[in-house]
Amino acid sequence: MSEAEYDLVIVGGGITGASVAWDASLRGLKVALLEKGDFAHGTTSGSSKLTHGGLRYLVNGELKLVRESLRERRVWEQVAPHMVHPLPFIIPTYGWGMKGPVVLSIGLTFYDLLSYDRNWLSDTDKKLPGFRSISRGETLDLIPSLPRDGLTGGKIYYDCQMFAPERLCLSVLMGAVEYGAKAANYAEVTRFVTEASASGNTKRISGVEVTDHLTGETHMVKGRVVVNGGGPWADKMIGMAEEHKPSRRLMRSKGIHIITRDISGKYAFAIQSDIGGHFFVIPWRGHTIIGTTDKLYEGDPDKVGVSEDDIEDFLRVVNNGLPGLELTRDDVIHFYAGLRPLIDDSEEGEEKDSYTASREAEVCDHSKLDGIEGLISALGGKWTTSRALAEEVVDMALTKLGREAKCETEATPVHGGEIGRLKSFIERAKRAHPDMSEEAIENLVMYYGSEYERVLEMAEGDNADAKLKRRLGLNVPDIGAQVIHAVRNEMAQTLSDVIFRRTGLGTLGTPGTDVVKRVAELMARELDWDETRLANEMAETLKRFETVSPESQKASA
Repeated sequence: MSEAEYDLVIVGGGITGASVAWDASLRGLKVALLEKGDFAHGTTSGSSKLTHGGLRYLVNGELKLVRESLRERRVWEQVAPHMVHPLPFIIPTYGWGMKGPVVLSIGLTFYDLLSYDRNWLSDTDKKLPGFRSISRGETLDLIPSLPRDGLTGGKIYYDCQMFAPERLCLSVLMGAVEYGAKAANYAEVTRFVTEASASGNTKRISGVEVTDHLTGETHMVKGRVVVNGGGPWADKMIGMAEEHKPSRRLMRSKGIHIITRDISGKYAFAIQSDIGGHFFVIPWRGHTIIGTTDKLYEGDPDKVGVSEDDIEDFLRVVNNGLPGLELTRDDVIHFYAGLRPLIDDSEEGEEKDSYTASREAEVCDHSKLDGIEGLISALGGKWTTSRALAEEVVDMALTKLGREAKCETEATPVHGGEIGRLKSFIERAKRAHPDMSEEAIENLVMYYGSEYERVLEMAEGDNADAKLKRRLGLNVPDIGAQVIHAVRNEMAQTLSDVIFRRTGLGTLGTPGTDVVKRVAELMARELDWDETRLANEMAETLKRFETVSPESQKASA
């Protein structure tokens, strides 16, 4: 990267940065992307795994955001058919006021009207029905743990769910690389390179200084336009460019999720708690995700984690909303946290409220905002609308570059997305590999889509190891070939990269020390790790399954 000049240098390898790289590359721009950790390691992988319109935003009157989200939900179904799937939700109704069936029916009618194009899809299995009402008895049959006083019935409506958001982000980024983009993880931008602008009255950013965390070396990467896609770190990047208090501020909202045994069946529940707002109960990979909290976080974004206090506080909220569950700490199999970057429009000294803050995004042209040429910031936004946000960013970048090109991402499949009807593709894949377990094949298709055969190449051909087709453990569908593929073709540098982001091995909780060791040994063979490095990688990865102390998340000086 340091030997070339790019049209676009993107800082941040989450879904915002990856989407910008994908869009820009498809439009013919020369792109470099830099990520200080691993791709998708932050907010992107810490979400509720939903691709949704945001029904509650209707209450705030954010019709434009809801419409955009619903349109983008359909786009993700179309371009990532192996990753984004319909999910039915139940909302219980109480009384005849704001939580009653009449008000909710009006809201859901608007929701369906705003998603008028939801079934413009080629795969009939992806189509979403309109909402319908169910009786009090049916609601209790499906959610027996509900409070019963005042319950009048329920509504069933549809949104979508991602099979693995971190994997979808990587598929987007690999789509960019297919079209010529360059990407590097563990490459931290530590300084903006500036020069006087043509007018001499302002400064112009002409590139970035990057520290390679794998070698310790420092490099310069030149770019005609730099895009700040730093997510929860974006305001810190603005501060680095301006060398003073950033002109645009973010508030960070911490959302934790817990994973339990399957307590939801095939339906997701949208539940209101009297002591902590609403939360979702979501079926996922044979388990249930419960989330999310929405608390203002003022600590170091690099140190966000889940404490025992976080879990106990959230369990109280869940048991208040669903008293029949009576969940305890022993029911929590796994947990994770993410930070929502929300635009902070509060006045100095005004109390901040992350729950009611808008989820709308903002694209900042710093030449107009701060007199800094060559810098664009993408702030805030939702996972669902990341593609549309990227389109706006690239439109602005093209204007600065004096070029024109149409956005192609709305109709271009992500890497691995060219599969047609998902159900048929899975059946053909199973028939093509009768020597493998059906669960392993289905998992491969869900993770890699049309590229799953490339993973199996790691276990086939000359000098290949047929054992790499075997599952890595009795209770996991992932196979050894995925580990080798992650190292050779997906820039996996650490054990955590493979356990948490290239595969789903660690996303449901610890797969067991024996499985972690098996993966570590495969990686050690590929990357020439010695015994000390192997032991350190295992220790660091296993630590990720532990809670953190509240003090460890405090802001650094």
